[in-house]
Amino acid sequence: MKLSQLTERLENRVVSGAGDPEITDLVFDSRKICEGCIFVCIAGANFDGHDAASEAAQKGAAAIVVEKEVDITQAASDGSSTGPVVLMTDSTRRALAVLSAAWFGHPAETLKVIGVTGTKGKTTTTYMVKSILENAGMKVGLIGTIEAIIGDEVIPAANTTPESYVIQDYFSRMLKKGIEVVVMEVSSQGLMMHRTDGFEFELGIFTNIEPDHIGPGEHSSFEEYMECKGLLFKQCRHGIANIDDRHTPDVTAGHTCDLVTYGFSEGADYRASDVNYVKGPGYLGVEYDVTGKTAFHVEVDLPGEFTVYNSLTAIAVCDHFGVGEEAMKKALKVAHAKGRIEPVKISDDFTLMIDYAHNAMSLKSLLESLRKYDPGRLVVLFGCGGNRSKLRRYEMGEVAGNMADFTIITSDNPRFEEPMDIIADIEVGMAKTDGEFVEVPDRKEAIRYAIENARKGDVIVLAGKGHEDYQEIKGVKHHMDERELIAEVVDELS
Repeated sequence: MKLSQLTERLENRVVSGAGDPEITDLVFDSRKICEGCIFVCIAGANFDGHDAASEAAQKGAAAIVVEKEVDITQAASDGSSTGPVVLMTDSTRRALAVLSAAWFGHPAETLKVIGVTGTKGKTTTTYMVKSILENAGMKVGLIGTIEAIIGDEVIPAANTTPESYVIQDYFSRMLKKGIEVVVMEVSSQGLMMHRTDGFEFELGIFTNIEPDHIGPGEHSSFEEYMECKGLLFKQCRHGIANIDDRHTPDVTAGHTCDLVTYGFSEGADYRASDVNYVKGPGYLGVEYDVTGKTAFHVEVDLPGEFTVYNSLTAIAVCDHFGVGEEAMKKALKVAHAKGRIEPVKISDDFTLMIDYAHNAMSLKSLLESLRKYDPGRLVVLFGCGGNRSKLRRYEMGEVAGNMADFTIITSDNPRFEEPMDIIADIEVGMAKTDGEFVEVPDRKEAIRYAIENARKGDVIVLAGKGHEDYQEIKGVKHHMDERELIAEVVDELS
């Protein structure tokens, strides 16, 4: 591909070099610089790609993209006086997104891409949408916190929203496999770092927002966090937003898309009413009526008010694509995301589930929702990660002590800390409450304790690991899947 073709949609100016060279590769990792490539200088947390500009010239890069001046004193690799074409742009991160879209042939212009942003609910919503659209006969790809799904290929995720080059690579591969629709989680960091620039979303979705991801290396303030979330509504054709979240007007301010809403409030385009929290032997679910742009009775085999919100979002998305009522109802009945309020049926006497809740905010929301089912006891098992904020441990201990009837404190990725030190920190928060608890450091033994001591009518939630299938100890990730641990315990007890 010629440089002029690749940069057709990129605002830039040539600061040195000349010509229209053939580009052999698009590179943003200095370790992958090769002859004939275009090297995009990205300023990262640990390394600034601009420091490798001279190296790129020496190795024969055909072009270099920068956002600040660089000193390229070396001649081209063949000894001639002509060096690479150096292009100046306002943001090399944005440039990488625009160039990546062009490099892969703008696949998003053929695909229908759905972006879901919000503090909570992104993962479950994406899986619900995927389930419903597939049930309606569409081929759907997914990019999210847990994994990317490209046909029958499943790729574990490193980031909620991958780098722009990776996104466009996934889009291209999806298109080749006949995928029509892509549903993806869009983080505020992804939006802030221009990972989703270079294409337009068919749909942008806002679930909710609460203070989170604020601090060094993330967002400087809640206002910035909201502003970054709101960027999605300037990059999509159609928007769907939670009318009940008080910050929705701030997040969607200045939106350039048409906007519909969902929620419990009157005036919502997709409104939930007559909610019933369904409880059965070893089972929790929810049912309600949706009215507005569509009207039918909804049943979902997942618990809680947040399930109502997530399913309403999925209904709005699928209504946009013209999915029929019966297809929606059938898919919603069975939709779930791994590690998000995931039921594990082992008894009719009590309910056992796995959830990713790993901070005070998500744990509080989870326990509030489960409390509405009036359980015999609400039992929570959790730990906290090592080499992380002690404040999170205090807060989670306090939430569990106040909201659960019984807490089992165990280990969760102790990393380079001692598990008992982490447990002691959690107990500092517990001590502010009257909550009953026991400490069982080994996670499998903690699960055994929960199952052996379960009472009829209990709701037991294993919190913190969710979709994760490892335990990180002293820098080594050891395989550990709670589903497997549960199966082992049940087998041993029987």
